[in-house]
Amino acid sequence: MKHFSTKNIIIIGILSALSFILMLINVPLPFFPPFLKIDIADIPAFIGFILFGGGVGFLIIILKIVLYSIIAASEPIGPLGNLIASISYLLPMYLIYRKAKTTKSLLTGILVGTLVLTIVLSLLNYFVLLPLYGMIIDQRDIVENLKTLITVGIIPFNIVKGLLVGVVIYLVHLKIIPVLKNVTEKNTRL
Repeated sequence: MKHFSTKNIIIIGILSALSFILMLINVPLPFFPPFLKIDIADIPAFIGFILFGGGVGFLIIILKIVLYSIIAASEPIGPLGNLIASISYLLPMYLIYRKAKTTKSLLTGILVGTLVLTIVLSLLNYFVLLPLYGMIIDQRDIVENLKTLITVGIIPFNIVKGLLVGVVIYLVHLKIIPVLKNVTEKNTRL
């Protein structure tokens, strides 16, 4: 089992809190349904995946969702969807990047993560999330127009979101990850 220094545990806590805060800062994109909002809350989890591995990346995602569910969520469908979206986006990206740890593997991971995110969320929204959401808020038009909502809203939104967040992840990888790697590696050598 991997042991973490106190400093690395603090970094993991900060990344989790930052992920939660970034989840609260979300904006709708023009031309998409207003309930589809973009945030960059997956960036701290990406940092956790890269610095500490898959277990810590998952932990950051779960802590973000638990905090959001306790403090801000008004229904369980959004947090569940966000949990699955984060995992389906970041896990393929991490697995691809982990093998070669190059810029090319990161960019490939971003594209594959975007594709997996889009497919998983399209299917999940069609069969589970949107029907449940429509029942909770008593919106029959959501349930009656699922195909249109998925093809015109969910699919293009997740492609745009995956690519936009991917640009930020790429920039973080270039500028922030090297600095944080130095900090965390110095702790493990002491």
